[in-house]
Amino acid sequence: MNIFLILVIILLLLAVIDLIVGVSNDAVNFLNSAIGSKVFTFKTIMITASLGIFIGAVFSSGMMEVARKGIFNPGMFTFYDIMAVFLAVMLADIFLLDIFNSLGMPTSTTVSIVFDLLGAAVGVGLVKTLQQGADLGDIALYINSSSALKIISGILLSVVIAFTVGAIVQYISRLIFTFQFDIKKRILATSIFSGLAIASITYFIILKGLKGTDFYGDIKSYIHDYTLYIISLSLIFWTLISYILVKFFNINVLKIIILLGTFSLALAFAGNDLVNFIGVPIAGYNSYEAWASSGQPATQFMMTVLGDKVPTPIIFLIGAATIMVLTLWFSTKAQKVAKTAIDLSAQGDKDEKFQANPVSRAVVKASIGLNKAFTAVIPASTQIWIDSRFRTPAIKVKKDMPEFDMIRASVNLLVAAILISIATSMHLPLSTTYVTFMVAMGASLADRAWGRESAVYRIAGVLNVIGGWFLTALSAFFIAFTFAVLIYKFGFYLAIIFFIAELFMLYRSQRKHDQEVAAEKEEFFDFDNGTQELDEQKSTELLIAESLKNINKVIGYINKLYANTIDGLKAYDLDLLKKNDKNVKKLYKQGNKLRDKLYYIIKNNKDKDIIISNNYIKLLDKIQDLIQSMHFISKMSKEYVDNTHSELTNDQKQDLEKIRNVMVNLMNDMQKALVNRDFNQLRKLYKTTELDADLEDIINRQVLRIQKDESSLKNSNLYISILLETKDIEESLSKLLRIIFDATKDMPQDLVKPAQDQTPDKSDIPQNTENKDDKPSENY
Repeated sequence: MNIFLILVIILLLLAVIDLIVGVSNDAVNFLNSAIGSKVFTFKTIMITASLGIFIGAVFSSGMMEVARKGIFNPGMFTFYDIMAVFLAVMLADIFLLDIFNSLGMPTSTTVSIVFDLLGAAVGVGLVKTLQQGADLGDIALYINSSSALKIISGILLSVVIAFTVGAIVQYISRLIFTFQFDIKKRILATSIFSGLAIASITYFIILKGLKGTDFYGDIKSYIHDYTLYIISLSLIFWTLISYILVKFFNINVLKIIILLGTFSLALAFAGNDLVNFIGVPIAGYNSYEAWASSGQPATQFMMTVLGDKVPTPIIFLIGAATIMVLTLWFSTKAQKVAKTAIDLSAQGDKDEKFQANPVSRAVVKASIGLNKAFTAVIPASTQIWIDSRFRTPAIKVKKDMPEFDMIRASVNLLVAAILISIATSMHLPLSTTYVTFMVAMGASLADRAWGRESAVYRIAGVLNVIGGWFLTALSAFFIAFTFAVLIYKFGFYLAIIFFIAELFMLYRSQRKHDQEVAAEKEEFFDFDNGTQELDEQKSTELLIAESLKNINKVIGYINKLYANTIDGLKAYDLDLLKKNDKNVKKLYKQGNKLRDKLYYIIKNNKDKDIIISNNYIKLLDKIQDLIQSMHFISKMSKEYVDNTHSELTNDQKQDLEKIRNVMVNLMNDMQKALVNRDFNQLRKLYKTTELDADLEDIINRQVLRIQKDESSLKNSNLYISILLETKDIEESLSKLLRIIFDATKDMPQDLVKPAQDQTPDKSDIPQNTENKDDKPSENY
């Protein structure tokens, strides 16, 4: 087996990998509107998108579109050169797309592959030019820089136009339908809107989705000659159909728009973007066939054959379609990328992923100024009428609520289909990712989804995504350039090494992502995202009673984490401290979400007892205090040992052991009292002062050590900080128990009776280690 056959096999394997990472990112294009509106089950959405992908891929001609666009001049490269270019392109493309997938950031696979090709071609062209001793200007013979400039201009143009048109259409649509629209009361308006949307989407399917198919050439001239007639007749036909469906069959036609739009975008994606993933490997396969039959040396056979259209065997198309569909169903990274775009366009408050920055703040302030200027010239009556159209109905927050309504989802799909169809008919370069994303962002802005509470974060997110798009182009160019130069200079065995290294990188990336997904699913607190529905009569009281389970859990977690931290510090066990600190960070992250959930819990509460609600707020506040103190102790202890500072003295270890045992016993007793609902015991525990005297004596002994120069600065800072934070934990626990006692002492007994399933597992309870071997805990 010669080296080039091995390289072709590697290219085909890279095609499979690129399909997986590519679909994981591009799925955001056609899934967002359907998933965000939640009018269909996830399974229905996936089946629809899968059908679109499979049909689009199988009926795609699979042409080597990128090569035909003239990113580089294949006639200037030998077979040896072109294999170096193709290997560099695929390695760079997979590397870059996986990074974006891991970050949950949508990007353009078209821009990525184009600039990969450009960078690799420039790299090989530069090396060849230097080897030949020619002028550096001769590099221009190898590439076509005008294509890159067209793509960049297309990016800028599509971003601005898509955002603007999406905002305008959504604004007008909302003025017509409002947030409280009733299809039955607006049959004519709904039918016209539906007819326009379905006509646009079906035309989009024909023009964009079927553009690469073999039979498109047979109808192309007819479509172009009678475009206006086709669109007009389609608009009239679908408007009448929509009217009949709404009027006589009571069918919500907006659902049809969303499902058909999802299918059309999936179809177009598979039919046209498929070459982004398999075009280069297939071209490499065809190049190998041409070279093998030529009988010429690899360094002499010129690749003029790539200037022709190269059809892809149907078996490859079916295989690619199957891989794309499977990826769509099973890739959690695809769901992560889609979540980014959905969260940025969500109606209402969300856990914002992006932090505000100076640019986003400046944009928000400028927008507020412009808004004030416009409202100053608009008559007050008009302003009142406009505000009434955007007034959202008062609804109870529930779990798995739609991120936006069907009107916005339909507008997203309608505008994206129209813009992409127009650009396709005019042969303008654009990215479907950029268009669909910016339409969604413009529509969310016009829909007032970006309010004063969220605008600064949403704009920061959009700017981050847009910045990532330009970073895609630059990164793709330079990464592919580097790979190409190294492979061309040092031989193809280096490409095999790069391939193996990339497989390992992908394995590590997926493993880390799986761990993150598992961590996100792990909930320390059963607040159900603050959206649980409580009955009318005992809503807040029931909430308080059910919260006892969470309080019991958090005390148990703090108990184990505290014991492990002290054990690890005494034993100078960095592994235990690191493992324990990861668990502390998980708990800390969950604790930070409590305040956001608190808002929705109180908002949903129908009970008017402010005192009980106030107690609930205090409970969560003390839970956060506990977690923050534990986080500080764990972080300081881990960093102290990790920085290889001196171990604690024996006296310090003995003192910490005493404090540890007091805290362990205290928290064990608290858990038992909570499980048994023993309020007399709770009263005794929150009044206990045993720890105060012990801490006072231990701090005094540490002061003496410092005065006698028996403790270093770092040692003393750590030791005193642990003691003070331990005191804070004890005080927070005491206040927590006092709140529980006050909040539950007058509640009905059926609500506060012992819960049989909450008894702590004895194997999970840290034991008093006094007079035992100095061995760190292995629990948690």
